[in-house]
Amino acid sequence: MSKENSRLRLWLQKEGNAYAFLAPYALLFLVFIVIPVIVAALLSFTYFDTIQFPTFIGLRNYITLITQDEIFMKYVLPNTIEFAVIVGPGGYMLAFLLAWMLAQLPRLPRTILALIIYSPSMTSGVTMAVVWQTLFSGDQNGYLNSYLLNLGVIQEPIQWLQSPQFLMPIMIIVTLWSSMGVGFLAMLAGILEINPELYEAAAIDGMSSRWQEIFYITIPSMKPQMLFGAVMAIVGTFQAGAIGVALSGSNPTPQYAGQLIVNHIEDYGFLRYEMGYAAAISVVLLLMVWFFSRLANRLFRSEEA
Repeated sequence: MSKENSRLRLWLQKEGNAYAFLAPYALLFLVFIVIPVIVAALLSFTYFDTIQFPTFIGLRNYITLITQDEIFMKYVLPNTIEFAVIVGPGGYMLAFLLAWMLAQLPRLPRTILALIIYSPSMTSGVTMAVVWQTLFSGDQNGYLNSYLLNLGVIQEPIQWLQSPQFLMPIMIIVTLWSSMGVGFLAMLAGILEINPELYEAAAIDGMSSRWQEIFYITIPSMKPQMLFGAVMAIVGTFQAGAIGVALSGSNPTPQYAGQLIVNHIEDYGFLRYEMGYAAAISVVLLLMVWFFSRLANRLFRSEEA
Protein backbone atom coordinates (compact mmCIF):
# COMPACT_ATOMS: atom_id res chain seq x y z
CA MET A 1 0.00 0.00 0.00
CA SER A 2 2.85 2.35 0.84
CA LYS A 3 4.40 1.66 -2.56
CA GLU A 4 1.17 2.58 -4.30
CA ASN A 5 0.93 5.80 -2.23
CA SER A 6 4.50 6.72 -3.08
CA ARG A 7 3.87 6.08 -6.76
CA LEU A 8 0.73 8.20 -6.62
CA ARG A 9 2.65 11.00 -4.91
CA LEU A 10 5.43 10.77 -7.46
CA TRP A 11 2.92 10.88 -10.32
CA LEU A 12 1.15 13.88 -8.77
CA GLN A 13 4.46 15.72 -8.39
CA LYS A 14 5.38 15.05 -12.02
CA GLU A 15 2.03 15.28 -13.83
CA GLY A 16 -0.33 16.88 -11.33
CA ASN A 17 0.33 20.50 -12.34
CA ALA A 18 -0.21 19.72 -16.02
CA TYR A 19 -3.54 18.00 -15.37
CA ALA A 20 -4.59 20.80 -13.03
CA PHE A 21 -4.07 23.34 -15.82
CA LEU A 22 -5.95 21.11 -18.29
CA ALA A 23 -8.87 20.44 -15.95
CA PRO A 24 -10.85 23.70 -16.60
CA TYR A 25 -10.61 23.26 -20.37
CA ALA A 26 -11.47 19.56 -20.13
CA LEU A 27 -14.52 20.38 -17.99
CA LEU A 28 -15.75 23.07 -20.40
CA PHE A 29 -15.09 20.80 -23.40
CA LEU A 30 -17.06 18.01 -21.76
CA VAL A 31 -20.01 20.22 -20.77
CA PHE A 32 -20.32 22.30 -23.94
CA ILE A 33 -19.05 19.92 -26.67
CA VAL A 34 -19.08 16.24 -25.74
CA ILE A 35 -22.36 16.11 -23.84
CA PRO A 36 -24.34 18.21 -26.38
CA VAL A 37 -23.05 16.05 -29.25
CA ILE A 38 -24.07 12.86 -27.45
CA VAL A 39 -27.49 14.29 -26.56
CA ALA A 40 -28.05 15.46 -30.16
CA ALA A 41 -27.12 12.01 -31.48
CA LEU A 42 -29.57 10.37 -29.08
CA LEU A 43 -32.36 12.86 -29.85
CA SER A 44 -31.92 12.24 -33.58
CA PHE A 45 -33.51 8.81 -33.07
CA THR A 46 -36.57 10.28 -31.35
CA TYR A 47 -39.62 12.45 -31.91
CA PHE A 48 -39.28 15.38 -29.50
CA ASP A 49 -41.41 18.52 -29.53
CA THR A 50 -39.84 20.07 -26.37
CA ILE A 51 -43.07 19.43 -24.41
CA GLN A 52 -43.63 15.69 -24.34
CA PHE A 53 -40.95 13.21 -23.37
CA PRO A 54 -38.88 12.05 -26.41
CA THR A 55 -40.36 9.04 -28.23
CA PHE A 56 -37.95 6.58 -29.84
CA ILE A 57 -38.62 6.23 -33.59
CA GLY A 58 -35.37 4.68 -34.81
CA LEU A 59 -34.02 5.87 -38.16
CA ARG A 60 -37.28 7.54 -39.25
CA ASN A 61 -35.83 11.07 -39.01
CA TYR A 62 -32.90 10.17 -41.27
CA ILE A 63 -35.16 8.34 -43.75
CA THR A 64 -37.49 11.34 -43.87
CA LEU A 65 -34.55 13.69 -44.39
CA ILE A 66 -33.26 11.73 -47.39
CA THR A 67 -36.49 10.58 -49.03
CA GLN A 68 -39.20 13.12 -48.11
CA ASP A 69 -37.59 16.44 -47.26
CA GLU A 70 -37.66 18.09 -50.69
CA ILE A 71 -36.48 21.43 -49.29
CA PHE A 72 -33.34 19.80 -47.90
CA MET A 73 -32.50 17.76 -51.00
CA LYS A 74 -33.49 20.39 -53.59
CA TYR A 75 -32.30 23.61 -51.96
CA VAL A 76 -30.48 23.26 -48.64
CA LEU A 77 -27.93 20.57 -49.54
CA PRO A 78 -26.99 22.02 -52.98
CA ASN A 79 -26.79 25.54 -51.50
CA THR A 80 -24.58 24.33 -48.66
CA ILE A 81 -22.25 22.45 -51.02
CA GLU A 82 -22.01 25.41 -53.43
CA PHE A 83 -21.37 27.82 -50.56
CA ALA A 84 -18.79 25.52 -48.93
CA VAL A 85 -16.92 24.76 -52.17
CA ILE A 86 -16.50 28.46 -53.00
CA VAL A 87 -16.12 30.05 -49.55
CA GLY A 88 -14.04 27.27 -47.94
CA PRO A 89 -11.15 26.92 -50.43
CA GLY A 90 -11.56 30.53 -51.59
CA GLY A 91 -11.33 31.99 -48.10
CA TYR A 92 -8.50 29.60 -47.22
CA MET A 93 -6.38 30.54 -50.23
CA LEU A 94 -7.16 34.21 -49.73
CA ALA A 95 -6.09 33.97 -46.07
CA PHE A 96 -2.78 32.33 -47.04
CA LEU A 97 -2.13 34.84 -49.84
CA LEU A 98 -2.80 37.84 -47.59
CA ALA A 99 -0.71 36.33 -44.78
CA TRP A 100 2.20 35.73 -47.18
CA MET A 101 1.98 39.28 -48.58
CA LEU A 102 1.89 40.82 -45.10
CA ALA A 103 4.90 38.75 -44.06
CA GLN A 104 6.96 40.59 -46.68
CA LEU A 105 6.27 43.97 -45.03
CA PRO A 106 8.08 45.67 -42.11
CA ARG A 107 6.67 45.06 -38.65
CA LEU A 108 4.66 48.26 -38.10
CA PRO A 109 2.68 48.33 -41.39
CA ARG A 110 2.26 44.55 -41.14
CA THR A 111 0.68 44.86 -37.69
CA ILE A 112 -1.66 47.65 -38.77
CA LEU A 113 -2.78 45.87 -41.94
CA ALA A 114 -3.22 42.56 -40.10
CA LEU A 115 -5.49 44.28 -37.59
CA ILE A 116 -7.50 45.90 -40.40
CA ILE A 117 -7.91 42.59 -42.26
CA TYR A 118 -8.76 40.68 -39.07
CA SER A 119 -11.24 43.23 -37.71
CA PRO A 120 -14.29 42.17 -39.85
CA SER A 121 -14.16 38.69 -38.30
CA MET A 122 -14.54 40.23 -34.82
CA THR A 123 -17.89 41.84 -35.65
CA SER A 124 -21.16 39.94 -35.36
CA GLY A 125 -23.20 38.79 -38.34
CA VAL A 126 -25.92 41.30 -37.47
CA THR A 127 -23.43 44.18 -37.56
CA MET A 128 -22.09 43.03 -40.91
CA ALA A 129 -25.61 42.66 -42.26
CA VAL A 130 -26.41 46.30 -41.42
CA VAL A 131 -23.39 47.50 -43.40
CA TRP A 132 -24.08 45.30 -46.42
CA GLN A 133 -27.84 45.93 -46.33
CA THR A 134 -27.06 49.60 -46.82
CA LEU A 135 -24.87 48.80 -49.81
CA PHE A 136 -27.35 46.37 -51.40
CA SER A 137 -30.55 48.14 -50.36
CA GLY A 138 -33.38 47.45 -52.81
CA ASP A 139 -34.46 51.08 -53.20
CA GLN A 140 -32.82 53.90 -55.13
CA ASN A 141 -31.04 55.11 -51.98
CA GLY A 142 -28.95 51.95 -51.77
CA TYR A 143 -25.36 52.67 -52.70
CA LEU A 144 -25.13 50.06 -55.46
CA ASN A 145 -28.53 50.87 -56.96
CA SER A 146 -27.81 54.60 -56.81
CA TYR A 147 -24.44 54.14 -58.53
CA LEU A 148 -25.87 51.93 -61.30
CA LEU A 149 -28.85 54.27 -61.83
CA ASN A 150 -26.55 57.26 -62.21
CA LEU A 151 -24.48 55.38 -64.77
CA GLY A 152 -27.60 54.36 -66.66
CA VAL A 153 -26.79 50.66 -66.34
CA ILE A 154 -30.23 49.91 -64.82
CA GLN A 155 -33.55 51.71 -65.23
CA GLU A 156 -35.09 50.79 -61.87
CA PRO A 157 -33.74 49.61 -58.49
CA ILE A 158 -32.92 45.91 -58.13
CA GLN A 159 -34.02 43.97 -55.04
CA TRP A 160 -30.58 42.50 -54.47
CA LEU A 161 -31.26 40.81 -51.13
CA GLN A 162 -34.72 39.52 -52.05
CA SER A 163 -33.72 38.12 -55.43
CA PRO A 164 -32.90 34.38 -55.61
CA GLN A 165 -30.49 35.22 -58.41
CA PHE A 166 -28.29 37.56 -56.36
CA LEU A 167 -28.67 36.46 -52.72
CA MET A 168 -26.19 33.56 -52.79
CA PRO A 169 -23.40 35.53 -54.59
CA ILE A 170 -23.83 38.37 -52.08
CA MET A 171 -23.65 35.87 -49.18
CA ILE A 172 -20.41 34.49 -50.62
CA ILE A 173 -18.90 37.98 -51.01
CA VAL A 174 -19.83 39.00 -47.47
CA THR A 175 -18.53 35.75 -45.97
CA LEU A 176 -15.22 35.97 -47.84
CA TRP A 177 -14.83 39.56 -46.66
CA SER A 178 -15.22 38.49 -43.04
CA SER A 179 -13.37 35.15 -43.22
CA MET A 180 -9.93 36.41 -42.18
CA GLY A 181 -10.13 35.13 -38.59
CA VAL A 182 -7.83 33.11 -36.36
CA GLY A 183 -6.85 30.87 -39.28
CA PHE A 184 -5.42 33.91 -41.07
CA LEU A 185 -3.48 34.94 -37.95
CA ALA A 186 -2.16 31.39 -37.50
CA MET A 187 -0.88 31.36 -41.09
CA LEU A 188 0.77 34.75 -40.65
CA ALA A 189 2.48 33.55 -37.47
CA GLY A 190 3.57 30.34 -39.20
CA ILE A 191 5.15 32.23 -42.11
CA LEU A 192 6.98 34.61 -39.77
CA GLU A 193 8.40 31.68 -37.77
CA ILE A 194 10.10 30.08 -40.80
CA ASN A 195 13.87 30.25 -40.54
CA PRO A 196 15.16 32.80 -43.13
CA GLU A 197 18.24 30.64 -43.62
CA LEU A 198 16.08 28.13 -45.50
CA TYR A 199 15.36 30.73 -48.18
CA GLU A 200 19.02 31.76 -48.30
CA ALA A 201 20.13 28.15 -48.73
CA ALA A 202 17.53 27.61 -51.46
CA ALA A 203 18.74 30.74 -53.30
CA ILE A 204 22.31 29.45 -53.18
CA ASP A 205 21.08 26.13 -54.64
CA GLY A 206 19.51 27.98 -57.57
CA MET A 207 15.93 28.65 -56.47
CA SER A 208 14.98 32.06 -57.86
CA SER A 209 11.18 32.00 -58.18
CA ARG A 210 8.85 33.20 -55.41
CA TRP A 211 6.40 30.47 -56.37
CA GLN A 212 9.08 27.83 -55.83
CA GLU A 213 9.77 29.29 -52.39
CA ILE A 214 6.08 29.11 -51.50
CA PHE A 215 5.55 25.52 -52.67
CA TYR A 216 8.87 24.00 -51.60
CA ILE A 217 9.73 25.96 -48.42
CA THR A 218 6.87 28.05 -47.04
CA ILE A 219 3.99 25.55 -47.17
CA PRO A 220 6.00 22.46 -46.06
CA SER A 221 7.48 24.49 -43.16
CA MET A 222 4.11 25.56 -41.76
CA LYS A 223 1.93 22.47 -42.13
CA PRO A 224 0.53 22.69 -38.56
CA GLN A 225 -0.67 26.25 -39.18
CA MET A 226 -2.03 25.26 -42.60
CA LEU A 227 -3.94 22.40 -41.00
CA PHE A 228 -5.33 24.65 -38.29
CA GLY A 229 -6.40 27.22 -40.89
CA ALA A 230 -8.04 24.50 -43.01
CA VAL A 231 -10.02 23.10 -40.07
CA MET A 232 -11.15 26.58 -39.01
CA ALA A 233 -12.21 27.37 -42.59
CA ILE A 234 -14.18 24.12 -42.85
CA VAL A 235 -15.95 24.58 -39.52
CA GLY A 236 -16.69 28.25 -40.18
CA THR A 237 -18.03 27.54 -43.66
CA PHE A 238 -20.40 24.76 -42.65
CA GLN A 239 -21.58 26.68 -39.58
CA ALA A 240 -22.38 29.77 -41.64
CA GLY A 241 -26.03 30.54 -42.10
CA ALA A 242 -26.85 33.58 -40.03
CA ILE A 243 -25.58 35.90 -42.75
CA GLY A 244 -28.21 34.80 -45.29
CA VAL A 245 -31.07 35.27 -42.83
CA ALA A 246 -29.64 38.57 -41.59
CA LEU A 247 -29.24 39.95 -45.12
CA SER A 248 -32.65 38.87 -46.41
CA GLY A 249 -34.45 39.47 -43.12
CA SER A 250 -36.35 36.18 -43.20
CA ASN A 251 -35.99 32.50 -42.38
CA PRO A 252 -36.46 30.73 -44.71
CA THR A 253 -34.69 33.01 -47.17
CA PRO A 254 -36.55 34.10 -50.35
CA GLN A 255 -37.40 30.98 -52.38
CA TYR A 256 -34.78 29.16 -50.26
CA ALA A 257 -32.06 30.74 -52.42
CA GLY A 258 -29.75 31.35 -49.45
CA GLN A 259 -30.97 28.52 -47.22
CA LEU A 260 -28.06 26.60 -45.71
CA ILE A 261 -28.08 23.54 -43.48
CA VAL A 262 -27.75 25.66 -40.32
CA ASN A 263 -30.87 27.59 -41.33
CA HIS A 264 -32.70 24.30 -41.85
CA ILE A 265 -31.75 23.21 -38.33
CA GLU A 266 -32.98 26.51 -36.88
CA ASP A 267 -36.20 26.26 -38.89
CA TYR A 268 -37.13 22.85 -37.52
CA GLY A 269 -35.59 23.26 -34.09
CA PHE A 270 -36.60 26.77 -33.01
CA LEU A 271 -39.53 27.63 -35.29
CA ARG A 272 -41.33 24.29 -35.65
CA TYR A 273 -40.01 22.77 -32.39
CA GLU A 274 -39.29 19.42 -34.03
CA MET A 275 -36.15 18.90 -32.00
CA GLY A 276 -35.64 15.25 -32.93
CA TYR A 277 -35.65 16.03 -36.64
CA ALA A 278 -33.42 19.10 -36.12
CA ALA A 279 -31.00 16.89 -34.15
CA ALA A 280 -30.84 14.46 -37.10
CA ILE A 281 -29.94 17.32 -39.45
CA SER A 282 -27.29 18.54 -36.99
CA VAL A 283 -25.75 15.04 -36.89
CA VAL A 284 -25.54 15.08 -40.70
CA LEU A 285 -23.81 18.48 -40.47
CA LEU A 286 -21.40 17.10 -37.86
CA LEU A 287 -20.52 14.17 -40.10
CA MET A 288 -19.88 16.50 -43.05
CA VAL A 289 -17.56 18.68 -40.95
CA TRP A 290 -15.79 15.58 -39.61
CA PHE A 291 -15.27 14.16 -43.12
CA PHE A 292 -13.77 17.33 -44.57
CA SER A 293 -11.66 17.88 -41.43
CA ARG A 294 -10.20 14.40 -41.84
CA LEU A 295 -9.50 15.20 -45.50
CA ALA A 296 -7.67 18.38 -44.49
CA ASN A 297 -5.74 16.41 -41.88
CA ARG A 298 -4.56 13.98 -44.55
CA LEU A 299 -3.44 16.82 -46.82
CA PHE A 300 -1.56 18.88 -44.25
CA ARG A 301 -0.56 16.33 -41.62
CA SER A 302 3.05 16.67 -40.64
CA GLU A 303 5.20 13.65 -41.47
CA GLU A 304 6.76 13.76 -38.02
CA ALA A 305 3.32 13.42 -36.34
